[in-house]
Amino acid sequence: MVDRPLLLSPMEIRGLRLRNRIVISPMCQHAAEGGCATDWHLVHLGKFALGGAGLILTESTAVSPEGRIGTADLGLWSDAQVAPLRRVVDFVHGQGSAIGVQLAHAGRKAGSQPLWHGGRAFTAGELAAQGWPRLGPSAIAAGPEWSVPEAMDGAAIARVTEDFAAATRRAEAAGFDAVELHFGHGYLAASFLSPLSNRRTDAYGGGIEGRMRLPLEIAARVRAEWPAGKPLFCRVSAVDGAEGGWGIEDSVLLARALKATGVDVIDVSSGGLTEETRRITVPRGPGFQTGFAEAIRRGAGITTQAVGVILDGPQAEAILRAGQADLIAVAREALRDPYWPRRAAEQLGVEDDYADWPERHGVWLAKREQQMGGTLRARRQAVARGTHHEREETA
Repeated sequence: MVDRPLLLSPMEIRGLRLRNRIVISPMCQHAAEGGCATDWHLVHLGKFALGGAGLILTESTAVSPEGRIGTADLGLWSDAQVAPLRRVVDFVHGQGSAIGVQLAHAGRKAGSQPLWHGGRAFTAGELAAQGWPRLGPSAIAAGPEWSVPEAMDGAAIARVTEDFAAATRRAEAAGFDAVELHFGHGYLAASFLSPLSNRRTDAYGGGIEGRMRLPLEIAARVRAEWPAGKPLFCRVSAVDGAEGGWGIEDSVLLARALKATGVDVIDVSSGGLTEETRRITVPRGPGFQTGFAEAIRRGAGITTQAVGVILDGPQAEAILRAGQADLIAVAREALRDPYWPRRAAEQLGVEDDYADWPERHGVWLAKREQQMGGTLRARRQAVARGTHHEREETA
């Protein structure tokens, strides 16, 4: 029996105890009805709890109708949206996992089709027909296909902060264990942070202190509403990928300020501000964002979550052992295999007696293992070793 891998070791953040360091990253599903969770969300998120993840994060959940990425986003702008999410939360809790909600406002990137319908931004006319304003810090479009957003005035800024606060209260009513603020990928908070999208000359623009003001006000307001024993995460784009835009040094400063407001974990992603990110990009490959997570972890003295092409258990364990991050987030690999945490354990040499599986699954698997005398385990471990070796060869 090998020593317990870090990846599979429990972790406490404030009053929340996670059974392992594996987080399911938010993945837009565009399957809500009127902002309410549906059976799709119960199955989509529930299967990751069956798979053994420590923490599961919902997709981007809009704090207001105008803050939606698309027409079928989850929302927490209405009390009617609480009970459908509570159903999902209760199921996840019943399987031993924790669940958090990612609260977001899409800002100048609000209003677009799902990727599987083409991903096209809605035109100004289409938005107007729905009474859907596209908002931003300044009247600068997110790219050639996006309409110019309305520059937010003081009342709009105050309103969006209160929208985050109200959504946080609903998140508590739904029973969520954590809240994550989405401050990355070119959405509202990220557009305030970048000098390319924020040309304001008032208190919410200018130098980095002014550009950080709205995100920090939102974080402080949410922390005040969120129970002291529950953790607050924040997703950032460590670099926005645009020439002259937001950089890693800026993210370290932001992380320090967020920590001072009560944020516990920085979820480190990158890119998404403008169409320019398609030309000036962070080279993609296995673990391509982990260096950013390490820089923020060390520079700001804060817990970080690594995400981005993390493929298997040995890779994830190496990230943790190197001190690059404290949590490992997976998304598309979890779509390929919702039981990714259990496969990762096999790859790391942990013998599985199925005791922590859902009993309706584990009992049957344990019985088969006993009947086969360990030959299945040996076969799986050999396959896992071979697969990891192949990935190392091709990485």
